[in-house]
Amino acid sequence: MFLTALLRRGRIPGRQWIGKHRRPRFVSWHAKQGMIRRLEIEAENHYWLSMPYMTAEQEYGHAAARKAQAFEAIKAAATSKFPPHRLVADQLSHLNVTKKWS
Repeated sequence: MFLTALLRRGRIPGRQWIGKHRRPRFVSWHAKQGMIRRLEIEAENHYWLSMPYMTAEQEYGHAAARKAQAFEAIKAAATSKFPPHRLVADQLSHLNVTKKWS
């Protein structure tokens, strides 16, 4: 098989874009520019992430009040959906029209 491939000069067996012996893809100018652009964006992200706005001491617990307020708002919204309390005395008050037994 390798002799045949050698004699036929550069034949790629099977599907030409997948597999062990696949056709090599050539790098175009547009692919190079896209890779450079992505690397520049990654370098800028790394730069901004390397300098934090707050120190670790400032960051610890800085949003506790805001989170507590948001939790209270969620809790109030959940309890506002409940119907008002209904008592058994209110449910059975129609039976209390006449009290002949007393």
